[in-house]
Amino acid sequence: MPDLSIVLPSPALEEAFLRIVDPEGKLLAAIESLGPVIDRDVIVLDCGNGFRARQLEEMGARVVAFEFPLCDASSEQLAGWIGRADAVVVPWSEMAAPGSRFLAEASALLRPGGRLLVIHDYGRDDVWGLLPHQRERDMAWSNRNGPFLGDGFRIRVIHCRWSFESAEHARELLETAFGSAGVETAEKMKHLRLEYSVAIYHRSAPGLASVPSQADADSAAAGTAEAASAEVGVGLVPSAAR
Repeated sequence: MPDLSIVLPSPALEEAFLRIVDPEGKLLAAIESLGPVIDRDVIVLDCGNGFRARQLEEMGARVVAFEFPLCDASSEQLAGWIGRADAVVVPWSEMAAPGSRFLAEASALLRPGGRLLVIHDYGRDDVWGLLPHQRERDMAWSNRNGPFLGDGFRIRVIHCRWSFESAEHARELLETAFGSAGVETAEKMKHLRLEYSVAIYHRSAPGLASVPSQADADSAAAGTAEAASAEVGVGLVPSAAR
């Protein structure tokens, strides 16, 4: 699942959605802004089929990707990265819940000042009606008083799109992936796109700061406000075998 925020029934359908989700590349641009990642050592955790890892590599990052559960060789390799990575990127992983051991171990991979970037859906967009089982969780996580911002993360909200070639293309993909809810969404579309919001939760590892120069904006349900949480780290724990 981590290449996208949705589970799709076939590789062909997943490829089709990878072509329509964020074709402008806003997510990649935000990752670079918050990292940076170009010409840096980047670890992608719970990497799925590796689409996002390949994108980062094509941008110029030096990428090492791990899918879970880890084999013995991967566990040993990952343990060798403790305290060395410039950035750790975790795209849409169900394991990357706020306060989880998984995120504590991800933080342990970072050098002092390294950047942890955790990607989840933000909701509050045209897509969230298709994902009712995630909506309540994603909204709770992204609240200003929620568990991510309460644990030293800041949030960058990326407003991107699902873009379709035609009305027929939109109906076909949405119906195949989401059934009647997809048909209903396609019929309501006034343009060949659905607005889609992604949250990148980010913080620096303790030590020499590596703070992006661009000011971050926090999006809340009522609008956009500056992040109020300071960035702090968690205690480093061994991230070897699973």
